[in-house]
Amino acid sequence: MDFDGTGVSMLEHSHRGPDYDRVHREVLELFTELMGLPKSHSAILVQGGASLQFAMLPMNFLKNGRSADYAVTGHWARLAYEEARRVGAARSACDTSGAGGKHVRVPRPDELLIDPKAAYLHITTNNTIFGTQWRALPDTKGVPLVADMCSDILSRPVDAAKFALIYAGTQKNLGPAGLALIAVDRSWLHEARTDLPDILSYAVHLEARSIYHTPPTFSVYLAGLQLKWIKAAGGAAGMEKRNKAKAELLYSTLDRLSGFYKAPVEATSRSLMNVVFQTRSPELDEAFCGEAEQEGIVGMKGHRSAGGMRVSLYNAIGLDDVKALTDFMDAFAKRRG
Repeated sequence: MDFDGTGVSMLEHSHRGPDYDRVHREVLELFTELMGLPKSHSAILVQGGASLQFAMLPMNFLKNGRSADYAVTGHWARLAYEEARRVGAARSACDTSGAGGKHVRVPRPDELLIDPKAAYLHITTNNTIFGTQWRALPDTKGVPLVADMCSDILSRPVDAAKFALIYAGTQKNLGPAGLALIAVDRSWLHEARTDLPDILSYAVHLEARSIYHTPPTFSVYLAGLQLKWIKAAGGAAGMEKRNKAKAELLYSTLDRLSGFYKAPVEATSRSLMNVVFQTRSPELDEAFCGEAEQEGIVGMKGHRSAGGMRVSLYNAIGLDDVKALTDFMDAFAKRRG
């Protein structure tokens, strides 16, 4: 309620005032530092989430006569592809959907058919609904690489220099909804269209220090607190160590109890952020979630397109939280097995 001795909360501070400006600059600097952005790249803050970026990206970089490639590896990757097709020419470089439209793995290198003349290749690094994740980056052979990192941003180190652009809504690992963080290669930005409305131009937002219009100041402030916490916990490398320990505990439990629980994702594509599994029937899945809620373990019902259970292991979740879950899983399997 009293930000930094100013007598008012961050909600009341002017976005043009020096107190908010200090917070704003710090968020951009911390994101740049924690992502390890090279000098060629800059950070941008924009309102909205990934759904806006699905359109904003092709509006900036899909010029007439060009096409963009999309790796369709899940629900959100497909939505990004479909939105790009509304803006310009886009093609699917791969589609990993299987029975019932479900995705249980990321593509093998030989399955990713990239057009060498593509404006960019878009990937979604983590599949929140079906629980798959790119463990290694694809070889684009010179085609600019763009990534939606909404659900695994700063959960592990990445080589940002390999990306022309990265975008991420903050609501999974970096703060509340309503804000997106962008990392862009400024040399690639020179190729962007210049005839867009200013509000949709990455170049305009960059030139205006991400204060072209009133930013979501409270979301920026809270993202700054989260970035400070990540830095204090060892940065992206510290988060990766923490997240691997959580995922290993949960996956090892699923493998040990494979006669009761089924984890459909191929081992080499398993996500460190979102773990999906089922029991032997939808009715038992419902009982699992209901009994878990009685133990204070909530929010595990799977997405309607995937069914079963989904456990989100975002940065804020601790190893003790996962231990409480795996203890419950053991007890439930013993009771119902």
